[in-house]
Amino acid sequence: MLRMRGQKGFTLIELLIVIAIIGILAAIAIPMYRAQTVKAKLTEVSNSMSNVASAVAAYYQDEGTFPQTALTATSAIKTTLGVAVPVVPDGKYISAIGISSGGGTITCTATNTGETTVDGSTYILSPLVSTDGAINWFWQGSIPAAYRPKK
Repeated sequence: MLRMRGQKGFTLIELLIVIAIIGILAAIAIPMYRAQTVKAKLTEVSNSMSNVASAVAAYYQDEGTFPQTALTATSAIKTTLGVAVPVVPDGKYISAIGISSGGGTITCTATNTGETTVDGSTYILSPLVSTDGAINWFWQGSIPAAYRPKK
């Protein structure tokens, strides 16, 4: 007595549909993952700049003016403002940082992020002093807008 056994398994069409779905999901997920990875790396840059901005604001509150000499070296920033900035090789993603003379504008160059549109680009954090003495900071620079902090 021969019994007919039913075939078990997936058809070719079912397998192709699953592969197509995985391909579509990967095409969407990989670029989003890459962008989030770059943003995570840039938190070192924005956090360091925010720390320097706090020190510049404190300097302004104490002295009534922003630093009058340009601070282009991390040692000068540390000596004048008391803030250490992790620049390459100590830090991973900052190649240079500086403060303009008289204006308090902080400029920082990003590096080693793995994104060609970001590496070598600059963050600029500019102060605007209101009539009541409060300082508002604005993010600018050549870094793509998608990678700048929102405010």
